[in-house]
Amino acid sequence: MTAPARQATSEPSTGSPGAAAVSPDRAARALTQVKVLHTLVWALFAGCIVAIPVASLQGRHAAAAALAAIVAAEVIVLVANGFRCPLTAVAARYTDDRRANFDIYLPEWLARHNQAIFGTLYVAGCALALARWMLAEG
Repeated sequence: MTAPARQATSEPSTGSPGAAAVSPDRAARALTQVKVLHTLVWALFAGCIVAIPVASLQGRHAAAAALAAIVAAEVIVLVANGFRCPLTAVAARYTDDRRANFDIYLPEWLARHNQAIFGTLYVAGCALALARWMLAEG
């Protein structure tokens, strides 16, 4: 016989069975703090991704390269962590909810498709920036 599946909930919990017990109020506060931090970090990287082609179109090639490098550092962190943000694991300590946006203040559809959307924008922005830089140098 298999164990019943754990139902997703937005209610904070005390986290995994091996974790020290955390009061529901403290878990809710901690989850909120992680979600706020995760959303701010996401906004920083999303802003960098959107700014890459903007900087390139303005002829600011060094700025576009710096933005691309910042995002590349985040990509390395994600790859090293199995394509998951390390903050997701922190948030998971405080809730049993596992919806796509349980750890961040984004609409669920955006959280679910975030890597595909922003990965595509990042590659396209870098390709544009590289092409414009090569044309400017030529």
